[in-house]
Amino acid sequence: MDMTYLKLTIENHVALITINRPDKGNALSPEVLNEINVMFTDISNRTDVKVVVFTGGEKMFCAGFDLHVIRTIEKANNEEFTALFHRAYRAILFCSQPVIAAIGGAAIAGGFDLTMMCDIRYASEKAKFGQREVLLALPPIMDPLWRIIGLGRAKEVAFTGRIYDAYEAEKMGYVSKVFPQGKVVESVMEIARNMATYDAACLRESKVLSNTLLDEDLDGAMKQQEWLFRTYIGAEENKKRIDELLASIKKK
Repeated sequence: MDMTYLKLTIENHVALITINRPDKGNALSPEVLNEINVMFTDISNRTDVKVVVFTGGEKMFCAGFDLHVIRTIEKANNEEFTALFHRAYRAILFCSQPVIAAIGGAAIAGGFDLTMMCDIRYASEKAKFGQREVLLALPPIMDPLWRIIGLGRAKEVAFTGRIYDAYEAEKMGYVSKVFPQGKVVESVMEIARNMATYDAACLRESKVLSNTLLDEDLDGAMKQQEWLFRTYIGAEENKKRIDELLASIKKK
C-alpha cells in the first residue's frame, strides 16, 4: 500500500502501524483518517497478521484532529468529515486481529479516541491523555470508553476535559501498564510477538466475543461463551497446544 502518513512493517505475524506526521504532532487530517481506514481494513483481511501494534512512535501518539481543518467545516456540510473519522475509528475497533496501542506521548481529543478503539493500551511514563472535545463545544465519544473504565469515570473524563498522566490512566484501568520513556514500542512489540504464537482463529474469535458480551444479558453471554468454547475444545490445535505444554512441564 502506498501511504503518506502511515508506516507499516510486518514481521513474525505482527503488524506495526505507525502514524507518521511528526511536524503536526500526528494530527488527524482527512488524509490521515482515510489512510487509517484503508490500512486497518486491509490488515483485517490478511491471514498473515495475527496481532496489530498501533503507535505514533516513542515520543508522541496523536494530538487529535487537525484544528485548522476542523475550523473550516460548516455545520451544513459536516456529514462527510464526520463519516470519515467514524469509518477510521470503526476500522480499528472492528479489525479482526487484536489491536494494541503503544502510546509514547500525548493522546489528546481525537488521538485519545484512537486509543479507545484499541483492545489493549500500554503507555510510556511521559504519555498524556485527555478527551478535550468539550473545550471546543464538541460532544465526546462515550462508547467504548465507558466499557473500558466504567460509566462514572467516563463521565469525568468527558465532562471535565482534563489531562491525565500515564499513571492516572493506569490507575483507572485505561492503560494496562506504564513503561519507561523510549521503551514502550519495543516492549509492546515483545508482548505482541508472544501473542502471535497463539492460534490465529482463537485470537480473532476471542476479540469478537469480548466486543459483543456487553450487548448480551447474562444468560445470553454465558450461552455465547459456551458455544465458543465448544468450537475450540478438542480441536487439533487445542490438542497440539496441550501436548506442548505437558511436554514442557515434564522437562522441568
